[in-house]
Amino acid sequence: MYVASVTESEHRITIDAMVDLHNSFADDPSFDPRPLLSDVGFSRAPDASAASMNRVGQRMTALGDFLADLPDLDAEDAAARVSEELTELPITPSIVDHGGVGPHIHWTPPTARFDDQMMADVMMALAQEICDNGTIRFGTCAATDCQRLFYDATRNRSKKFCSDSRCASRTHTADHRRRQASEAS
Repeated sequence: MYVASVTESEHRITIDAMVDLHNSFADDPSFDPRPLLSDVGFSRAPDASAASMNRVGQRMTALGDFLADLPDLDAEDAAARVSEELTELPITPSIVDHGGVGPHIHWTPPTARFDDQMMADVMMALAQEICDNGTIRFGTCAATDCQRLFYDATRNRSKKFCSDSRCASRTHTADHRRRQASEAS
């Protein structure tokens, strides 16, 4: 997938994919990103080489600490890191029209390696997010045994848990039992 513009939906899809990739590689360093990338629209993912997919994992793992720290970084520090990452990528934007999606931006040339294309999309979406909202919409799961990153797209920024529904359920159940125990005593 190429980030076609700074529209909400494409921006969100890429940010959500970045968060899912980060969490998946943090949970399992041998995670295969191909299905996830294909599902979110990275059209080159199914045919990307094993070496390129391996580099996706290495690059996402290398960004792991930075992404995990996003909720606590100010926009200036996050912007500096994203800018640094962008200087390492073969970014040559062009407007293309293919696949029935209408005109959109490709950040890398057609000859770019898949991992470069994917990282360019992720970094450009992250750059746009930092410009629009800083880091305020990134959070760390509130469950006591979870450190997963999430992106909070709620209007009032009220999200507290990652996408694993067990985290919210365990936390709410524990809170309920604590309240019941204190009422009983």
